[in-house]
Amino acid sequence: MSERHNVTAARIDPLDGEGAIPGRPALRVVHEPDGVDLAAAEAAAGQFLTALGIPTASESLRGTPGRMARAYAELFTPRPFDLTTFPNDEGYDELVLARRIPVRSVCEHHLLPFVGTAHVGYLPGARILGLSKLARIVEHFACRPQVQERLTKQVADWLQTHLEPKGVGVVIEAEHCCMTLRGVQATGSSTMTSTLLGLLRSDARSRSEFLALTGAAS
Repeated sequence: MSERHNVTAARIDPLDGEGAIPGRPALRVVHEPDGVDLAAAEAAAGQFLTALGIPTASESLRGTPGRMARAYAELFTPRPFDLTTFPNDEGYDELVLARRIPVRSVCEHHLLPFVGTAHVGYLPGARILGLSKLARIVEHFACRPQVQERLTKQVADWLQTHLEPKGVGVVIEAEHCCMTLRGVQATGSSTMTSTLLGLLRSDARSRSEFLALTGAAS
């Protein structure tokens, strides 16, 4: 299934509670999957279960292929959102950090879930970001078949491109069902990844502060 992830200009209503400045456009972030066919997905899910020796004729399993199709469609479709930014009028130049943002995604190798938390921070430049948007950006890139390493870098690179801060840091810690439920069955294990850009990579003090506040330095 191919897909597009568009960022387009959209005007924000100043009364929408987001604090947008009248007349200032915001970025509308939209995920546009191509060719989602729930009926075909349901039929394929039924064939998949049958091939694994799981009959779907009983009352309790009859609706399972449809539920599988709708569940994966939901997992792979992030909600659109407006990237609301504001002028950094006070010249704030210290770290802004949102910790323990929930992450849920699907491993692209086994299509099994991985879940955990993300810590996303940045050193502001000319503009600051609505805090809820940090979680929205994580969700945007998590809602597709993923690997944790790519997810971490995509969030960081996207913020660096669209917010133009002085530095960006992203740390993700997650438990992967492909490790805990199958194969090695390493129950309780977690994987940590990080991406640091700008001053959060090059400046030792800023880097140490970010890693200490996220717990990655412990």
